[in-house]
Amino acid sequence: MKKIALALLLVITFSSCNSSKTLVTTKTSTIKSESNHLKQVSNLILPTQINSVELSPVDLTPINLTIKSELPKPTETLAKRIIDYAFAFDGVRYKRGGTTKDGMDCSGLVVTTFDKENISLPRSSRDMALTGNSINLEQVSTGDLLFFATRKNSKTISHVGIVTTARDGFVEFIHASTSNGVIVSNLAEKYWYFAFVQARRVI
Repeated sequence: MKKIALALLLVITFSSCNSSKTLVTTKTSTIKSESNHLKQVSNLILPTQINSVELSPVDLTPINLTIKSELPKPTETLAKRIIDYAFAFDGVRYKRGGTTKDGMDCSGLVVTTFDKENISLPRSSRDMALTGNSINLEQVSTGDLLFFATRKNSKTISHVGIVTTARDGFVEFIHASTSNGVIVSNLAEKYWYFAFVQARRVI
């Protein structure tokens, strides 16, 4: 009877040990599995951290602009002022070498008129014909100069006038003639048409 009881005790003890080993093995496997899972998670590629961008402050101080008090004068406006001033001498008698309302000659009228706009020109019409740019008669506009050879049997320039009107072949000019003083004439007039030599632009 004692032998049977001892045998049963041994069987129970042996079974208990195996169960314990199985439990330990299972726990170990679970720990290893969790460890491998953690390693896999640690190997995942995580998003790169984006550093914040610092923006420089914008300078909102108004820009100081220096504006010149004197702007370039438009050519048309300048030509008009020249013509308007020339007409101030309309009707003034002819006087050789004159440059005032007491008397004017042709180059004196031109020099005085342009000098009002700070444009310096030679005193004689012949020297004046060497300044500026030569232009075709079809290109003339107000403020341009017309040069003539008025001496008999001579092609030398001896007279000058300022264009006051120019449109579709119709050209008028103001000048100081020896017989009528400061007047406006038309280039289509026979005398001036044949005496015409060239046109020049000085503005």
